[in-house]
Amino acid sequence: MNVGVVVIGRNEGERLKRCLESLAGITGRMVYVDSGSTDGSVEMARAMGVEAVGLDMRVPFTAARARNEGFRRLRELAPDLACVQLVDGDCEIVAGWLESAVGFLDAHGEVAAVCGRLRERYPEQSIYNMLCDIEWDTPVGEARACGGNMLIRAAAFEQVCGFRADLIAGEEPELCIRLRAAGWRIWRLDQEMALHDTAMTRFGQWWKRSQRAGYAYTEGALLHGAPPERHYVREARRSLVWGVLLPVFVLVSASLDPLFLGLLLVYPLQVFRIAIRSKLTGSKAWWRAAFLVLGRFPEGLGQLNFLLNRILRRRGTLVEYK
Repeated sequence: MNVGVVVIGRNEGERLKRCLESLAGITGRMVYVDSGSTDGSVEMARAMGVEAVGLDMRVPFTAARARNEGFRRLRELAPDLACVQLVDGDCEIVAGWLESAVGFLDAHGEVAAVCGRLRERYPEQSIYNMLCDIEWDTPVGEARACGGNMLIRAAAFEQVCGFRADLIAGEEPELCIRLRAAGWRIWRLDQEMALHDTAMTRFGQWWKRSQRAGYAYTEGALLHGAPPERHYVREARRSLVWGVLLPVFVLVSASLDPLFLGLLLVYPLQVFRIAIRSKLTGSKAWWRAAFLVLGRFPEGLGQLNFLLNRILRRRGTLVEYK
């Protein structure tokens, strides 16, 4: 296969080891890009025979920047590559995925990037892992975007100049918007692609991840919110209304009349509405509904953080939850 691999990571430890082992023997053209790990990740990758690149710590880290640097280095090592598999260091590629993905791109010249089914490795370990496993279960067929694990044509990646390196979140759908604008198509196959190890066991981790999502919604809507894309406009509005405007209105009004606190009942009602309309059954439907509604608050904070950074002309920094 005329394909290379770019793996990115930061303090992934054993997860990174499993990731690199899952790719061993598939292709000898692989680059690992490290974003300032302190757990010996770079040394481990090199000991496994993988080309390892450490990002310049004087420049703020982003996953987008790491993938761009990895792609650039991979092109230097193998300028003839047709496709590049992007992999997050907390994921393991499933056997047979690359062969199927490459075959699909070979048969569909109009498709720039392809991804498959992503599963959580330990969904039973915590509620938060289970929620991620539900989140990864997305429709197959033509898609508007792929996540961080995708097989992409090198030519298409270069045509749109890769990821926007300054985005701290939401860089994958933003890339796909530019790919589609250039005439390419995106596809999700009905095939197992990778196992993901979120390793999220604490409420604080989930809260930070949700804040990052709110930040991405606002920035994405600012970049591509105009028609026809309307990128993240609905998500940004939803988080702003439920996570900021409504609670502020209730608290201000309640200072005049405590009866306004009754408006807070709209939140459990929203949980009920989402749960009964869900395709999920049992406790999964209720957990998902509860955390979707609760998540509007950290998302709203993420939006405010983005707006504050913009007002102060301050660059956002990486939001880590592990």
